[in-house]
Amino acid sequence: MNFIADLHIHSKFSIATAKNLDLENIHISAQKKGITVVGTGDCTHPGWFAEIEEKLVPAEQGLLKLREDVCKEVDEFVPKSCKNSVRFMLVSEISSIYKKNEKTRKNHNLIYHPDIETAKKFNKKLDKIGNIKSDGRPILGLDSKNLLEILLETSEESFMIPAHVWTPWFSVLGSKSGFDSIEECYEDLTPHIFAIETGLSSDPAMNWRVSSLDGFTLVSNSDAHSPAKLGREANLFNTDLTYSAIKSALKTGNPEQFLGTLEFFPEEGKYHFDGHRNCNVCFSPEQTKEKNSNCPVCGKPLTLGVMYRVDELADRPVGDMPEKRHPFHNIIPLVEILSEINKVGAGSKKIKKKYQETLDVLGPELDILFKTDIDIIEKADIPLLGEAVRRMRNGEIELFPGYDGEYGKTKIFKPQEIDKLFGQKLLFSGFSESVEKEKKQKKKKRKNTPETNKVSEAQKKHLYQNDEKEARLNKEQQKVMNHEKGPLLIVAGPGTGKTHTITHRVAYLINEKRVSPKNILAITFTNRAAMEMEGRLKHLLAGIKQMPLVCTFHSFCYRVLAEQGKKENAALPVIIDDDDKKRLISDVISHL
Repeated sequence: MNFIADLHIHSKFSIATAKNLDLENIHISAQKKGITVVGTGDCTHPGWFAEIEEKLVPAEQGLLKLREDVCKEVDEFVPKSCKNSVRFMLVSEISSIYKKNEKTRKNHNLIYHPDIETAKKFNKKLDKIGNIKSDGRPILGLDSKNLLEILLETSEESFMIPAHVWTPWFSVLGSKSGFDSIEECYEDLTPHIFAIETGLSSDPAMNWRVSSLDGFTLVSNSDAHSPAKLGREANLFNTDLTYSAIKSALKTGNPEQFLGTLEFFPEEGKYHFDGHRNCNVCFSPEQTKEKNSNCPVCGKPLTLGVMYRVDELADRPVGDMPEKRHPFHNIIPLVEILSEINKVGAGSKKIKKKYQETLDVLGPELDILFKTDIDIIEKADIPLLGEAVRRMRNGEIELFPGYDGEYGKTKIFKPQEIDKLFGQKLLFSGFSESVEKEKKQKKKKRKNTPETNKVSEAQKKHLYQNDEKEARLNKEQQKVMNHEKGPLLIVAGPGTGKTHTITHRVAYLINEKRVSPKNILAITFTNRAAMEMEGRLKHLLAGIKQMPLVCTFHSFCYRVLAEQGKKENAALPVIIDDDDKKRLISDVISHL
């Protein structure tokens, strides 16, 4: 089965996490996000482990689920459109701080267990080594290799994934305390490491530049410190819903089982670029090198970010990729998109309400962001959301990189764009409201012309009343349809009913005003829009033999050129293909 998994989160027992980060709220949030399997997080902490034992019960092999009575209490907070099963997988993040090769190392690792008993045995061993009670993510003076050894001795079914491998301060490849390779850290136990976590500040494309990482499955997780942050990065699986199947998919990297990842735009991560947050200095790797890695404000060494570190270790140019790789999809959290559209904070009550309303209509967040058809999003009548998601999926956004612990920012719209497009909501604000009653039209008998046929009263009734979906016109749209003299400009944003209104306008001109179809040109940007408009007109113009010309700007211009060419006995215009484009561009480049 296809499902989404977020396998690295925390609990309320970790430092700097939300107080409501408990199993109940994780269960609720996972459904809202569209996540089927979620890590428990912090399963080494005695307090959290006690809650796991109390509230979770065995489900499929190696997975747990919320106890049925607890489920019933919390599922009422999940929108009907999002309701789904949620499974938990035992996982904890462990911070290792130790000395190796004459350098202090600070590595974070994720450890996974197949069952409660194995987790108990492992926790007992760690409790003898260091303090696992003070923080959900314990800090141990233990070499990462030795940690892996203890894990494997506890159970061969357990496994480890190095966490957010590029983060400067706490990761296996970080600029401040990491190694130059995975092998340098785990030595002879490296074969037991089969996956690495890319972290928020890098994506697979950046990791592909380092050939020594080719043998590892690249995973992405949210590292959530609150329920709302679940799924900001996640993994796509097509396996049985079991611990063993998930582990196997990660170990083999089988592209039919591990389908890829959902990713932050890496620029939005806290450590993408270099800099000093207190000095308000943010540099690209090139700028950092020009400054000899020192801050121009305070003179101290800059915090070198993920991009700089990738550049250091890369042996492939940007754009190169290994033969074996998995796809990924960059996403922006839905609350951030709604926040930008509505120009209010992502944590405001208004955005929380709009987020809930969006889920009620369209379903889980991650489906909306990377899977739901744009047409369906636009039909939901949530202004600008469809266009925002389209731009996000196509990478048509502006990015402001994060640095030195400061999250980056994304911009989908320019401020004036939002003002302009939102203004159109006034014109089409009633599109999804109840159907306005049609004004009675005076009906006159007319003779048929060569281009038009008489439209019966029954056909008109069908046109304006029978099909509710096609007939709904609000007052403003009625004004457009009945406009009498002079040009009329309609400025409207995506999903506000432009095509709907214009097709009714065309039908009105032909059926009521007796305008010949050959004197009407309906022109648009894309073939898809032209086909949609033509289909609607065929439905509205029942009984009309000749249809008006509906086409794109490109096809209309081609038609004009072809007709003009015929008059002048010139050759027909030719549409060049991709090979011709490349050849022409190459010729121009060579010439210049």
